Amino acid sequence: MKEDNCLHAALICLGMVCYSLGAMTEKLNHSRSSLHGHHEKGKEGQVLHRSKRGWVWNQFFVIEEYTGPDPVLVGRLHSDIDSGDGNIKYILSGEGAGIIFVIDDKSGNIHATKTLDREERAQYTLTAQAVDRNTNRPLEPPSEFIVKVQDINDNPPEFLHENYHANVPERSNVGVYQMSISEAAVPGEEAGRVKAKDPDIGENGLVTYNIIDGDGIEMFEITTDYETQEGVVKLKKPLDYETKRTYSVKVEAANIHIDPKFISNGPFKDTVTVKINVEDADEPPIFLAPSYILEVEENAGPGAPVGRVHAKDPDAKNSPIRYSIDPHTNLDRYFTISSDDGSIMTTKKLDREEMAWHNISVFASEAHNRHQEAKVPVAIKVLDVNDNAPKFAAPYETVICEKAQINEPLITITAEDKDDSANGPRFIFTLPPEMIQKPNFTLRDNRDNTASVYAKRTSFNRQAQDLYFLPIVISDGGNPPQSSTNMLTIRVCGCDGNGILISCNPEAYTLNAGLSTGALIAILACIVILLVIVVLFVTLKRQKKEPLIVFEEEDVRENIITYDDEGGGEEDTEAFDIATLQNPDGINGFIPRKDIKPEYQYMPRPGLRPAPNSVDVDDFINTRIQEADNDPTAPPYDSIQIYGYEGRGSVAGSLSSLESATTDSDLDYDYLQNWGPRFKKLADLYGSKDIFEDDS
Repeated sequence: MKEDNCLHAALICLGMVCYSLGAMTEKLNHSRSSLHGHHEKGKEGQVLHRSKRGWVWNQFFVIEEYTGPDPVLVGRLHSDIDSGDGNIKYILSGEGAGIIFVIDDKSGNIHATKTLDREERAQYTLTAQAVDRNTNRPLEPPSEFIVKVQDINDNPPEFLHENYHANVPERSNVGVYQMSISEAAVPGEEAGRVKAKDPDIGENGLVTYNIIDGDGIEMFEITTDYETQEGVVKLKKPLDYETKRTYSVKVEAANIHIDPKFISNGPFKDTVTVKINVEDADEPPIFLAPSYILEVEENAGPGAPVGRVHAKDPDAKNSPIRYSIDPHTNLDRYFTISSDDGSIMTTKKLDREEMAWHNISVFASEAHNRHQEAKVPVAIKVLDVNDNAPKFAAPYETVICEKAQINEPLITITAEDKDDSANGPRFIFTLPPEMIQKPNFTLRDNRDNTASVYAKRTSFNRQAQDLYFLPIVISDGGNPPQSSTNMLTIRVCGCDGNGILISCNPEAYTLNAGLSTGALIAILACIVILLVIVVLFVTLKRQKKEPLIVFEEEDVRENIITYDDEGGGEEDTEAFDIATLQNPDGINGFIPRKDIKPEYQYMPRPGLRPAPNSVDVDDFINTRIQEADNDPTAPPYDSIQIYGYEGRGSVAGSLSSLESATTDSDLDYDYLQNWGPRFKKLADLYGSKDIFEDDS
């Protein structure tokens, strides 16, 4: 019966455990789906939209001591309002932002650019924000997240202290074992051991230990070391020497196996009181708040107060505290801090439109031990001051027909302001006083941060004026208000009877006077065709072939014609008639040579006489080569055959002076003596003949 009750009790306990695990799993899945999903199904199938936060991101972890060639990807920020068109800009701030962690402002990818050491720092607190890329207007509130550094086994194990010992005051009461532990101990660290002796052996001597009472029952626990049969007292929660310096627990030692036959000899257990003393340890300072949010107005000069952080030494000695700003979070040196009291001040003017939030970290350390320090994040909000005037949201330009409609707006304009909404809209649109007197255009403020422009007259002449520039004054609702003058361009255009735009060019108006659109197109087409004909004519004229012989006055026999192609058929004979090169005397078979004086002539060999009007260049050249090869009077020239024929019927005869020495001449050259110094040389050559003969 007793065994059945135990079985029932065990089954009930097992069912409760299964039910608890199922509830925890369902709760975990529900929290995950709420975190990563955009919406979830209700009980009846309806869609429940989650609108509390638009941020969606993955887990942010980075492995320490990463030494890869590229920056390691930490994770990705993404807002569910980002449609992927590039209008969203992601901004990262906080601890290590811009130095250790960089963000792609388009995709939201975060990379770590430096090697991290988990033992030096285990996590970083950062802030993400999504703003409009064009206006830098925040689209969602800033959101804080943590990047944790994952541990790898890169350090050898070391003991935290050189010696571990327990103190037992002399003359202590019997049954008390005395222990001590430092307040700097972490949960799980051993405080001491107790041991109960049992004269039995084997399983009858096995002992188990439990804490059953005492003021330290919530702070300590005891486990059994079955190898040594000792009770190990361990810390469960952190200690504070300044709060409580001693604890007392009642430990029970009991046998595990009890023989029912000897149950009456019981109770087979014993108790002991254990005193545990808490030892003082030098602890780092503690900030009074886990984080700080401070405010300062933009454009405040250097030295403007921002706020104060405060920390204290938890130790009994209460050491003085010194404050400093983490330089990695204050790269632009916007802020400074008083090392004595923690007051933060500005060092330069701040521009809210450039950066609305600044995130820095402040260190607090003991004055006599700089190694004992604490760190706290400080977020500084820059309050808006109305220092920007509203302006057009975009460059505006519109058109108006010469026959205008005064009841329909020409254009509706909007404005933008870099200041906060408190100092921005609502916008007020007006015309300058000098424009109110001109009857061309008027402005109507729609009282919804827009304004419409209307024409005040129904007739415009683009020949007289084709452009109008309308100044529009835009004021905001700040204190004091800011205003700016923006220029709207209005172009006068020609329209048809239905108000459809035809042309905005004033010259086109002159051409169209008296001509229809079809007639104008026909005229332009004719002009284009005439231009094309002229261009083609000039091009063909330039491509006409030039004559092969450039100078017609030159003797064709003194020119060598070079052919760069393989022949052009009849065109070669038309371009140059080689019959001109033929010596008329060669037709009769006798070709005189002028480079030597032949004593007798040889008759040409039969069959080598060329046709007088042959146009075959190959036969012509071969004939000349054979004549040269068979002429014994020809010199052994390897060059082109020389033609010395000077023409027939010359009254001057030969101009060569080779035979002048062997012929008698009746010419008297004495008159050369009277022609002056220029002809002295000729006079000496020819005029001295008679003198020489007379002397002989």
